[in-house]
Amino acid sequence: MATPVAEAADVTFSYDSEPAVDGVSFSLPAGTAAALLGPNGAGKTTFIRLLTGILTPDDGSVRLFGGDLTEADRARLGVLPQGFTPQARLTPRELLEYYGGLYPESRSVTTVLEELGIESAADRQYRRLSGGQQRRTCLGIALINRPRFLVLDEPTAGIDPGGKRALWRYLPKLVDAGTTLLVTTHDMVEAERLADRIGFFHQGELLAFDTAEALVEEYLGQRHLIIETSAPAHIAERLEAASMTDEAVRVEGVTQSELGGLVDQVLDVGVEVTALRWEQPPLEELFTTMIEGGGGT
Repeated sequence: MATPVAEAADVTFSYDSEPAVDGVSFSLPAGTAAALLGPNGAGKTTFIRLLTGILTPDDGSVRLFGGDLTEADRARLGVLPQGFTPQARLTPRELLEYYGGLYPESRSVTTVLEELGIESAADRQYRRLSGGQQRRTCLGIALINRPRFLVLDEPTAGIDPGGKRALWRYLPKLVDAGTTLLVTTHDMVEAERLADRIGFFHQGELLAFDTAEALVEEYLGQRHLIIETSAPAHIAERLEAASMTDEAVRVEGVTQSELGGLVDQVLDVGVEVTALRWEQPPLEELFTTMIEGGGGT
């Protein structure tokens, strides 16, 4: 098994004796993307500060790139805090050139500007950019050193819908190229678009951390396939976990990986099928369900 890029073991941190992170353990494999969700004050931002060495745990331990956090090569780390504001009189080009110069190696400024769609505003002062252009400039600063581990706190905050969708297309390309990504967000759609694994923070605790499919099945119930047909009995008798109505067959517990093979089985029966629908509980309900249940099942 590959060495995790980031690990936390029973990490605890308090502000003025008030726990902000309470016994959190976490492991993020290299080359994957994860999203942490939770309301304001849940502990997400404090946790990523602990994970990247900005804060030191009161108890527990953190490892980065397979070694002790204090010995980690910070040139391999990219961090975009939620409230980061660079020098407002500089342009995006000047900001990227400055921050790129802080590292032994850095990416092409022109390439980063083009990839983030801000080349047309590259020579305009930061203070004169739109909110979305400013946020993309900040993301460019986090990317300029070609990080192996990229940590983004609310990366699309203040970005218009078009800019948000552009980043949703761009960030997975970084992961495909080998970057490990960790984002915090309030947006369940964003988490599902960007992340292989999703974690939920509540009152300083990490309630769960798994794939969206696994979390939906555990906390919201299983997904199922609805088969509309004029001959439901012929199909139902050939499928496991199938129930039947007058005009449809319902197959419980169908995972995404099983879907293709099951559809082939249905079509091989040789009777008319008028519709196939794969249904699941809405992912938007997941966080509310977990909070109300305290993370348990």
